[in-house]
Amino acid sequence: MKVTINCDMGEAFGIYRFGSDEALMPYVTHANIACGFHASDPRVMWQTLRMAKAHGLNIGSHPGLPDREGFGRREMNVSREDVAAMVIYQTGALQGFAATEGIKLSHIKPHGSLMGMAQRLDHVAEGLADAALALNLPMIANADCCMSEVFTRRGVPFTCEFYVDLDYDNSGRQIITKEHEPVSADVVGGLVLRAVTEGLTRSIDGQDVAVTAQSICVHSDTPGAADVARAVHAALQGWL
Repeated sequence: MKVTINCDMGEAFGIYRFGSDEALMPYVTHANIACGFHASDPRVMWQTLRMAKAHGLNIGSHPGLPDREGFGRREMNVSREDVAAMVIYQTGALQGFAATEGIKLSHIKPHGSLMGMAQRLDHVAEGLADAALALNLPMIANADCCMSEVFTRRGVPFTCEFYVDLDYDNSGRQIITKEHEPVSADVVGGLVLRAVTEGLTRSIDGQDVAVTAQSICVHSDTPGAADVARAVHAALQGWL
């Protein structure tokens, strides 16, 4: 089984800098580039895409809810059509920049609360499926939830990710927070290998919960993200 490493990138805005994208690129395989709704702007999108291209990464869109102040990590009341439209709009913008660089996007990965909502709300998952099928792009998603059920039923290709820098609850769902706490690079290798080989991780309450780790996510805004990504990359040698 091959495992990928994905990272959410391009989340700066104007004069504001966020994350350490270029430092992470040698240690990931997929770059998920923010498209302006929860973060980023046209110049940042283009610059990030160029950097990712130079590092030979697979490049996908990272569409989020239209909430810059909340960084897309606050839930919103949206319809199925809202979801499809916002994902097509954001991905289409990144596709324009990709076309200028002579490349094609490889995937879509929903951001923050949009991802979390799609795990439990059928209409949100259906909206994502509508967009993925319209754009003919696979998704990075999660297992054993509305997303996986809808995507499987509708024929949307997807891989399931494991978050090395987020806590999990007792139902095996990642806990989405507005800010990410530090994660020790010394322990992430063991976490990743257990998720990949055993399909298990430890919940915030100390319970073993099932996960599917076809792709490992490292967030660029996690303190020490480059060290975390380096440790994940080292642990997965032979799996990449």
